[in-house]
Amino acid sequence: MSAEALEELVLASLEDDKAEDIVAIDLEGKSSVTDVMIIASGRSNRHVGAIADHIIRKLKDVGHGRAKVEGLKTCDWVLIDAGDVIVHVFRPEVRSFYDLEKMWSVAPSGAA
Repeated sequence: MSAEALEELVLASLEDDKAEDIVAIDLEGKSSVTDVMIIASGRSNRHVGAIADHIIRKLKDVGHGRAKVEGLKTCDWVLIDAGDVIVHVFRPEVRSFYDLEKMWSVAPSGAA
């Protein structure tokens, strides 16, 4: 599966699960680790966990069952590494604390 198709799958899953402030950052040529980083927020620990679980299931269904996952125990910040696409799902407070968008100079869609 191409990085673009993988990105579309993850973005569709995030939209379906009502994730908030979804940002996709193109890192092709900027990072040796991944091509795309997707950052999104869930409204609560439970919402973050459900969003992450659905992404993991969809990745498994398309043959990416070996994606590495961190943070499912507490669901404050779940990291899903699917190779060409890395997904971060945060609770809003944790997301603003780490501010990954600022590190990559990208503002969430709702920001001014």
